[in-house]
Amino acid sequence: MKEKLLASAQKLIPPSEKARKEFNAKIGILVDKGNKSMAARPDLDKLICAENLEMAENNNSNFARFMDSMFVAYDPSILVETVLWVFKAYRSHGFLPTYWAANLDIWLRMLEKELSDESFKAISPFYNWIVVNIPIFVKLTDECLSVEIPCGTNDR
Repeated sequence: MKEKLLASAQKLIPPSEKARKEFNAKIGILVDKGNKSMAARPDLDKLICAENLEMAENNNSNFARFMDSMFVAYDPSILVETVLWVFKAYRSHGFLPTYWAANLDIWLRMLEKELSDESFKAISPFYNWIVVNIPIFVKLTDECLSVEIPCGTNDR
C-alpha cells in the first residue's frame, strides 16, 4: 500500500514558481480562514476531541508551511512519510480520520477562492491526492493505534 502511495505521489507535478509564490503570500490568510471555518463546525469536538482545538489550529499552520516547502523542493517520499506521521500522531490524540476530509475540503474551497485559476489548478492536485488517499493513510496507521486512545474508541 505504501508503494502505491509513493507511485501516485510521484505523478504529482510541482506548481510553477508563480503559483508557489501566490500560495506563500496567502498562507496567513488561508490558515486564519481555515481555523475559523473549522472552529465553526458543530461537529468539531467529535472530529478532534474538545481539548485539541489548539493542536488542530497548529496543524493548519504547520500543514500550510509544509505544503509550501513541498512546492519549493518536491519530494514524493517526504510527502508520503510526513502525511503518514501526521495521521499517526494526530489520531493518537483522538483526531478522527474524517477530520482530514473535513479540513481538506475547507482548504480546497479556500484555495479555489483565494488563488488565481492557474495557481489553483497547479496546487489543488496535492490536496486532492491527500483526500483520495485518506483510506490508505488510515489503514496504514490503524496498526499503530491498536491501544485505547483518548476521547473514544479504537476506531480513530
